[in-house]
Amino acid sequence: MFLLVNGLAVGSVAGVSRAVRTLGRVRTVVYEFPSDKDLVRSAQDGDTASFGALLERHWAGMRAVALSVLGNRPDAEDAVQDASLIAFRRIGDVREPESVSAWLRMIVRNSCRSRLRSTPPTTPVADLSLLVAETDPEQIIDRHAMRDWIWQAIDELSPTLRMTVMLRHFSPRTPSYDQMAALCGIPVGTVRSRLGEARKKLVEAMAATADSVHADVLAASRASARDAVETLAAAEQGRFAQLTAERWTPDAAYYEGRQRVGGRDFLIRGMAGDLEAGVRQRFVSAVTSRDTTIWEMDMVNPPDAPDHCPSAVAWLMTMKDGRMHQLRLFHAPGVQDGRTPPTRV
Repeated sequence: MFLLVNGLAVGSVAGVSRAVRTLGRVRTVVYEFPSDKDLVRSAQDGDTASFGALLERHWAGMRAVALSVLGNRPDAEDAVQDASLIAFRRIGDVREPESVSAWLRMIVRNSCRSRLRSTPPTTPVADLSLLVAETDPEQIIDRHAMRDWIWQAIDELSPTLRMTVMLRHFSPRTPSYDQMAALCGIPVGTVRSRLGEARKKLVEAMAATADSVHADVLAASRASARDAVETLAAAEQGRFAQLTAERWTPDAAYYEGRQRVGGRDFLIRGMAGDLEAGVRQRFVSAVTSRDTTIWEMDMVNPPDAPDHCPSAVAWLMTMKDGRMHQLRLFHAPGVQDGRTPPTRV
């Protein structure tokens, strides 16, 4: 059984142990509430109920920090929700469980400062590749299972909500609200409302899929990373048109917001133009879901034109039957100096 506590799915009596004492003919039930350390250890082992209980315990303090920094109640609530998702993904990083309260407040404070600067959160999603570095098989299984569970829940969202929550919480270079609005061709207010709806439905989906068999997200991300590397290699080897014919839909196109700018030929010419100008892209990371994939790339400009392109770009791709169907680009904040982003791959 799951309950929704402060926006998260938790168990009905999360982490609470019970001891029974008998004094003569009087039977006394004593409930012993776990320490922060106990809850953190259980959450790190994959017990989401313990994580929910941990958030419930510290929610008031997290909210107080957000209100003290932002003042505005709706913004503060959003910041705490953002911080909660970050904490959920990063709970395995906690090395001093007894100090988890300070750790949670720090994440909230960083989330608030990010909003004040109108930049992405300073605590990014944990890199899926870090899983490979683990040496404890049980730890690998626990983290792998929790990550697969989260992405299974994301796949239960509608395409628009899935894209919104991936951009905000799981993309390598998280865009600001304004950037998300421009990227998707919608008002900023719609971005905020979609995020609110996505968070609510994500929690519901996580509760509904808690006992399900989840797809192997790590394998999917590795496959997507290989596709990205092969795509860039094909472009540099003059095989970009051939590769896109095999891996993109026939009507694949580049979009700015909701406006279609050009088709596959347009994208092929754009890539060729960059290569002729001496611009190269270097793959960094990939995140992928049922129909949305994000590739992060570094842009390497030629020495004689260091400002030719922004220093980093992410490909936001809408997939159709496993093939790239729509492409949008967004750049790391602050790297464009106010210039209009180039419409090139």
